[in-house]
Parts: sequence; structure tokens; C-alpha cells
Amino acid sequence: MALARWIRISTEIRWKNPWWSYCLDRYRLSTGYEGEYHYVSTPGSAMVIPVLEDGRIVMVKQYRYLNRRDSLEFPAGGVQEGTDAATTARNELEEETGYTAKEFLHLGAFNPFNGVTDEICQVYLARELSAGDSRPDVMEEFERVLLSRDDVNSMIANGTIWDGMSLAAWCLFLKRGVEL
Repeated sequence: MALARWIRISTEIRWKNPWWSYCLDRYRLSTGYEGEYHYVSTPGSAMVIPVLEDGRIVMVKQYRYLNRRDSLEFPAGGVQEGTDAATTARNELEEETGYTAKEFLHLGAFNPFNGVTDEICQVYLARELSAGDSRPDVMEEFERVLLSRDDVNSMIANGTIWDGMSLAAWCLFLKRGVEL
């Protein structure tokens, strides 16, 4: 059975910054009910799972203001208007870790919070890495952390890795059966 689709009556951008737009849609249901839906719209995001030649996974630790705690995550960032997810992934890898990669493999995509945003995050595997210096933005600070596959799984199980986007990306990585 197909579920009834909502009919969009109008869209209004209420507020916009360089990363996302806060939108208000007015909609109508098949029953005739009309309502409003508030959401965040973005051009998307990209996340990278960098793997060194010895099989270790590169993650970054950073402070997350909204949760007032450190978070261990895969390098990621928002796609800026005029660019694409693959370019964003390469830039974020270098910006956050200092690494560049010769091999990039698209692992899949997901929506990080589908009741609140239309964002789609594209996930990439990066291999054949070359080390360099990271170039964080003025409001960013990263600590590079190298982990085995078992370390990542253990840290997910014990709650050390709690970032939802990293958890989803790791699921795509495992599903693809990537050999390290």
C-alpha cells in the first residue's frame, strides 16, 4: 500500500547562513488538513573514513559545543554552494587530518535526521594516504586519533564514539565489506 503524499503549498526561507537555511513549508494532506513544517535545508554533507596502509582508521577528536563534550568522529563537513560532495570530502580530509588520498571510493549516503533536515551525507573511503599538516578553520581544533577496526567497534559499543553521522558511516563501511 502506498502512503499518501503531502502536497506542498508554499516554501519560505526564514533564515539563512553559510551552512544551512531554516525553512517553513505549508502543506496539505489528502484529508484536506493543512499545516506547516519547519526544517533545515542544506546542500548536503560529506564524510570520509580514512584507512592507512597498515589498516588503522583515522578519526578526529573535537569539542562539540552543543553537547559540551569531546566527540570522536570521521572527518566531515557541509557541502558549500558551487561545489560537490566528493570535493568536500577531499577538502575535509586534508583540513581536519592533514592527509590527502589517492583513492576515494563512494560507500553510500544517508540522511542524518530526516524529520528535521533534508541533508544527504555522502560517505567515502579514502586510501593510499599521504600525511601533511591539517588546516582547521579558526573555530575548529582537532586531535588526530588512529584506531584499529576492533578499537572502533569497541568504542561504539561502550559509547565513546557517539556521533550519529560517524555511526551511520561506519555501518556503510561494514556493509561494503571493505578489506583493510
